[in-house]
Amino acid sequence: MPLGYIVKTTPDELTEIFTRLQPYLPKHLKKVAPKPSGHGFHFELAPFTGHEEEPSRPSTHDDPKLSHVPESENAAEHQLRVKASLILTHLYDRAREEWRDAAYVAALKAAVQDAPARWKTYQHELKALESAYDYLRTPEAAREWPAALSRLIDAQDRTKAAAVAFDQRAQQIAEVHEQHLYAHLSRDAALAAAGVPEARSWHIAEAEYYGRTYYSDYTFPPLEERVRRLVEQQDAHVTKVSRLSGANASR
Repeated sequence: MPLGYIVKTTPDELTEIFTRLQPYLPKHLKKVAPKPSGHGFHFELAPFTGHEEEPSRPSTHDDPKLSHVPESENAAEHQLRVKASLILTHLYDRAREEWRDAAYVAALKAAVQDAPARWKTYQHELKALESAYDYLRTPEAAREWPAALSRLIDAQDRTKAAAVAFDQRAQQIAEVHEQHLYAHLSRDAALAAAGVPEARSWHIAEAEYYGRTYYSDYTFPPLEERVRRLVEQQDAHVTKVSRLSGANASR
């Protein structure tokens, strides 16, 4: 149940609670303010880098001012300590949430490295491959068929290499996504926070798909497999055209 529906404190209670909680508050805490409704609080925390240890709620069981007191023994003190425990729990929940987002972004920054340049190279090579393939449909290509095919093969090889190179970074990014699955940030938001908002258009498969030797038609495969399929289609088309037209390497 949200904190706002659990805890309602008076100003005097709030002062006493935070006096007792002082030794247990996270160092990133900057400000605590009750919500206007009087239920719950706004917690303001200094930004995390993501390289700190994950915030963990400290135990207060041995603290004589915070340990459990039965309601039958002292109802007012029981309620005060219950509220203090709930506030501390929700404060650390918030701190952990913000830390997880920061850790996610920090890990992405480390994983991205030269991925933008590798993606740009891949796009360049793919465009060159498409041009080489489209050229085969022109009358000019018929006059230099072996040379046109050779240029196509070279373009295919360069595109494959660019796809493999990008996949190396994409796999690292995918592994970060998987490791930080429970972060509050979406993948696109985390990549934008890591300084690469353009990454939303990158071809990044799920981490589990990298390194496989087989992919079903329903799988979103790594880039290398996508290019392999494209090249396979191109080769099949060229082979069929050559067979039906009677073209050969000696033409």
